[in-house]
Amino acid sequence: MKTLPVGELKAHFSEVLEKVKSGESFGILYGKKKKPIAMIVPYKDSSEKKERTIGLLEGKVNIQFSDDFKISEEDFLKLS
Repeated sequence: MKTLPVGELKAHFSEVLEKVKSGESFGILYGKKKKPIAMIVPYKDSSEKKERTIGLLEGKVNIQFSDDFKISEEDFLKLS
């Protein structure tokens, strides 16, 4: 990640956006002490479905259900 002070960002905004489009991220620095205050990052479409790994915690956790626990498979999988 590259960092830019606000003044430099203003002067090269279009160029920075082109680099962001190609995947780069930029931190924005503000004030005399050049304190980081924000980031410009590439946009990721959250509507795209990601594949989920099943069994990610296998062998790492132990889950036990009480004897009176009742739920249908459809409810468990949120299919109903």
